[in-house]
Amino acid sequence: MDAPDEIIHQSMRLRITSTLNALGPKEKMEFGRLKALLSATDGNLATHLTALEKAGYVDIAKDFVGKKPRTRVALTPAGRKAFARHVAYLKALIEGE
Repeated sequence: MDAPDEIIHQSMRLRITSTLNALGPKEKMEFGRLKALLSATDGNLATHLTALEKAGYVDIAKDFVGKKPRTRVALTPAGRKAFARHVAYLKALIEGE
């Protein structure tokens, strides 16, 4: 059995990657929407996104809409692969393999 991905294994990061994995490969989610879906605080979400970004699992894009700042997040191809491996690990664990 493979080992868990220690970056994704943490509860909030697993929830983040699960949510972003549901998007299409080219889609991004706005920070505020992700925060609302996960019932997270700004600081908590930002901290976990930074850890995922350092691992190369998420891409964080910052720009402006008019004069208003906008932050959008997407799972990278490496993040999708890591998430899939972690889910496979969890399935094997549950199924006793």
